[in-house]
Amino acid sequence: MIYVLEDDESIRELIIYTLNGQNMQAKGFGTPSEFWDAVHEKTPSLVLLDIMLPEEDGFSILQKLRAAPATKRLPVIMLTAKGSEYDIVRGLDIGADDYVPKPFRMMELLSRIRALLRRSGADNDRQEEYRVGNLYVNPVRHEVQVDGKDVVLTLKEFELLNLLISRQGIVFTRAQLLDEIWGYGFDGESRTVDVHVRTLRQKLGEAGNYIETVRGIGYKIGGEKS
Repeated sequence: MIYVLEDDESIRELIIYTLNGQNMQAKGFGTPSEFWDAVHEKTPSLVLLDIMLPEEDGFSILQKLRAAPATKRLPVIMLTAKGSEYDIVRGLDIGADDYVPKPFRMMELLSRIRALLRRSGADNDRQEEYRVGNLYVNPVRHEVQVDGKDVVLTLKEFELLNLLISRQGIVFTRAQLLDEIWGYGFDGESRTVDVHVRTLRQKLGEAGNYIETVRGIGYKIGGEKS
């Protein structure tokens, strides 16, 4: 079940109609109060969350979702007319897994939803654990620690870190990271990767330095210095 919290009825109904047409169950809400009532009754598999809403904004809702144990790792894609880097970074920093600026194409939105749903349930085939200096990553348990202290990451940040640390020394281009993590073409837009790397480094603190920028190419962890 996918919950769509969007106060614009035309957009909300279009999304629900499209998702239902793709054999995905979806339920729409025009106000946060209706949304919260539904969440308390049944936790969805994914949430599409608008930012500009009556009663309370999407940032506040996302913070509450991440603070509650039952929805701490619930996949969330933000739908927003705000396309500034500040709003994107703020959403990702609070805990959004992805964002889609309006106006958006439905096929692109579907691709992002499928990719996020696929990856949110893919922990069973993850293997072993990884250590680089004071950084520890356990893919199976979905754990990240720095100096023995837990670090809370969004799903996309975790997948990005896990990919880099599991293939140490390999340089990934932004296009490769988009394909591996997001699973869709992005029309040459690589800022998504850079923003996620930036927030990931911030959350890891000093351990964020293990994520190296290879100028003109992309990112890596480990291997010879560039």
